[in-house]
Amino acid sequence: MTVQPHICLTPEQVSERVVLCGEPARVDRIAALLDNPRLLADNREFRSMSGTFQGVPVTVCSTGIGAPSAIIALEELRLCGATHFVRVGSAGALQPDIELGELILVEGAVRDDGGSAAHAPMAYPALANRHLSNAMENFLSSQPVRYHSGLVRSHDSFYRDDEMQVCEYWHKLGVLGADMETAALMTVGRIRGLRIGAVLNNVVRYGNDVQAGISDYVNADDALMQGEQLAIRCALYALSDCQ
Repeated sequence: MTVQPHICLTPEQVSERVVLCGEPARVDRIAALLDNPRLLADNREFRSMSGTFQGVPVTVCSTGIGAPSAIIALEELRLCGATHFVRVGSAGALQPDIELGELILVEGAVRDDGGSAAHAPMAYPALANRHLSNAMENFLSSQPVRYHSGLVRSHDSFYRDDEMQVCEYWHKLGVLGADMETAALMTVGRIRGLRIGAVLNNVVRYGNDVQAGISDYVNADDALMQGEQLAIRCALYALSDCQ
């Protein structure tokens, strides 16, 4: 029985369908929507739990911040037999019409990160799996909410001196939001033959100071927490529905 060195899990513990998130505490909030949730492991940034959703076994695992640790989690979960992944994450908006707590359904990601570059040339696209994306779109379309679908930019540096200029550049190119993990997951996932999707909760309005926006998120504004809960349900629905 081989235990993976970072996530500390064995193949017997991991289901084919996995929800990924950055924040370890979010694992508990995701698992709260599962039947019979139980803690599997808690090592470094990698916290994991298991349960079922609509009768389908699901594993939940946090990845921490950034591409390198997200790729580690993806690779070790793959070695344990996981095949379908949905990232439930947060993003900062790059368009002014995206309100706090509104979701971005990711079609693809700009690879402005170093983690994915270690696996493929930058010309290689980071694209979501069509089947998972369609399942998430079907779910969101049935909800009385507004959501957005398109491209995001994944990057490595959170506090840049020229952050506003960088955001304006990608805003003009029509990119919807920014995060730090999605491009790496979609790039490495496709190389490995995995199905990867992502749904991101907007936690910073476009044009707002990043630190102020994150402070809003930490303060658990109602709109942000409602957005997170919707994103979780969206991911679980897609994983249980997608073949």
